[in-house]
Order: sequence, then C-alpha cells, then structure tokens
Amino acid sequence: MKETLQITLIQPDLIWENALENRKAFTQKINAIHQDVDLVVLPEMFTTGFTMNAAEVAETMKGETMQWLKGVSKTKGCAITGSIIVEENKKYYNRLIFMLPNGEYHTYDKHQLFTLAKEQEVFTAGQKEVIIDYMGWKIKPQICYDLRFPVWARNTSDYDVLLYVASWPKPRINAWDTLLQARAIENMSYCIGVNRVGTDGKGYEYNGHSAVYDVLGNSVIDENSLEKETIVYATLEKSHIHSVREKLAFLEDRDHFKLL
Repeated sequence: MKETLQITLIQPDLIWENALENRKAFTQKINAIHQDVDLVVLPEMFTTGFTMNAAEVAETMKGETMQWLKGVSKTKGCAITGSIIVEENKKYYNRLIFMLPNGEYHTYDKHQLFTLAKEQEVFTAGQKEVIIDYMGWKIKPQICYDLRFPVWARNTSDYDVLLYVASWPKPRINAWDTLLQARAIENMSYCIGVNRVGTDGKGYEYNGHSAVYDVLGNSVIDENSLEKETIVYATLEKSHIHSVREKLAFLEDRDHFKLL
C-alpha cells in the first residue's frame, strides 16, 4: 500500500476529431512532467473532443490509442487514464481506460449518457460500477454527466478516490465546481475532476476548472490559472482519509443499498 498518491492532471485544449495530433500533444505534455507521478489523468474523449461522430473516429481496444496508452504508461512508470470512443460488438462506448505500467488495464463505460447532446442515440450506456484497486487505493471512475447523479457515485464500497474525466462546457461550469465539491463531502473521499479548455468543432466553449477536493471538500491544488491549458499536481494522503472518517463517522449512517 502506498500512503500517498501523486496525481498529475492535464487540462488541454483539444484538436477536433484528430486523434493523432492530440496524442502527439499529450506526449509532449507528459514528457514535460518532471515530478514523481503515480497517475496521469486526461479528460473525456481526449483524442477527439466530445463528438457524436462515433462511426468516423471510434477505435477498437487494440487500436492506436490503446497502444499509445500502454507505451506512455510503461515509459513513465505510472498509470494513465481518460476516456475515448470505442467500438465493440457493433456498439459504441464512451469508455474510460485506466492503463497500468505492466500493460494491464481497467475500463469503465459512461453510465449517464448526455441526452442534451443525444449521446444516448449514438452510444451504449455502461451498467457496471467499477472500483479500481491501484497501489492500495480504491478509485471509482466516472465520466462527465455522471457527476449530476449522486446515487451512481454513492460511496457504498468505501472507496478512497472519486475520479471524473469530463468535457464540461463553460455556461454550466458553476454546476461542475459545486457538484465536485459536494461529491467529496457527501462520500468522504477525495474527488478529482479533469476538464478541457478551448472551443470544439461544434462551437462549444470550455474553461477548465479542473479540481481536486479532499474528504472535507477543501481544494488541495493551486487554483490560479485554471482556465487555460495547464498541468496540475496534487498529493493525496491516506492518513487524511482515515483520520477524518474516524473522527466524523458520517458514512456509517448512510443508506444501505447496492448499485447495479
């Protein structure tokens, strides 16, 4: 078990539907990380932007982005995660990949599809809760719109970290800020949110606000310049989780139910 977890958040502008150029840009950013890192987090649909053109840009689980993730994770000696568009069994998924340095990986398919963009007409919703055990830390991954649905995030598994990768637009950024903090507080876990910046191919604007909150909902990162392309570092501490949960045993009073 690792008592601290070193997290690096990459908040990028993305090149619309151009996986090759986005991978090149991320390679440069990741190579520029000179601090110790256990986990690199990229945003939702980090190779394409939030597009519904799945038929044109989807990859397979043996595709170039999967090979890139394996190479980066192995070279950097850390895990790397973010979501991409995957085609599998003639269906499309908004799928988070959590790649490990040894080439093994975990996946999570977005559960709450964004009906405002008609995501449900293109993609198939995931139905499984996923808890990833990494370096003795229990991490629960979620994707963007999942953030608005607290039951799907409820800490019934005593996880340590709730992780959101997103393409959350500027007009609704207040909801992003508020709900990330709320999820940390109500689940008594660290809550990480990684968003993008810039303007996509549909003209939607994004202004970042990537964040890391502790068990009490306090920010643990430098919040300056979080509306532009940036790399953010955070240290998560197991002792913080244990001490707060021992002192304030609110999770013991939670409702008892099982997620699907």
